[in-house]
Amino acid sequence: MRNIFSTCTPIIVAFFALTILSCTKYQIPGREIAGPGDTEEDEIVSTCNPDTVYFNKDVLPLVVSSCATSGCHDKDSHREGVILTDYTSILRTGGIKPGDPNDSKFLEMLTDNGDDQMPPPPNDAWTSEQIQMMRRWIAQGAKNNACSDGCDMSNVTFSGQIWPMMETYCTGCHSASSASGGIVIAGYDDMVALAGNGSLMGAIRYESGYAKMPPNQQLSECNINLLQKWIDEGFSDL
Repeated sequence: MRNIFSTCTPIIVAFFALTILSCTKYQIPGREIAGPGDTEEDEIVSTCNPDTVYFNKDVLPLVVSSCATSGCHDKDSHREGVILTDYTSILRTGGIKPGDPNDSKFLEMLTDNGDDQMPPPPNDAWTSEQIQMMRRWIAQGAKNNACSDGCDMSNVTFSGQIWPMMETYCTGCHSASSASGGIVIAGYDDMVALAGNGSLMGAIRYESGYAKMPPNQQLSECNINLLQKWIDEGFSDL
């Protein structure tokens, strides 16, 4: 028996050595094994179709900011019976005919130059781009749809992310002609002033001692982080 084991021992050792080496080098096809110091980064994934207008991302923030304000079309004021704070109310009372923008009174009032103009003077009128966006949403069926853009924090600039965000959520209440609470957000200098004294982040984070902004719908975590990064990196205006 000793002779048999003496003869087999080198073979057994060699077999296990080859097995261990094979296992350490094996990998699932198509998947690399990370080496020392390698990390996997989360991919920025977007579920938004650029040809689609989304109610929760594009329409609701703009309508709430410019129309669903105190004294106009919020739930408490409901001027002329119109409430524009949520999807159901907008479709029931806002003069929206899904699929037919030409027969939707909401659009007629946006482009009216008379007594029915909305928003009424001295509030700023919607831009042509905003009106076309609303027209496309109605033409696409005025759906209660939503999507996620991911959250690209790689290059945060005023013109690229910050100002478009303000136009969607804030300038309807804080333009030069309708400065709610005495706060004007008309451009870069106004934003730097608000960010510099801490009132901007206090308001959008709904912190105690600050008026909530926007009042009806808090900004997403992504948008809050984008604003904070813009501030931390020195208010890039590119």
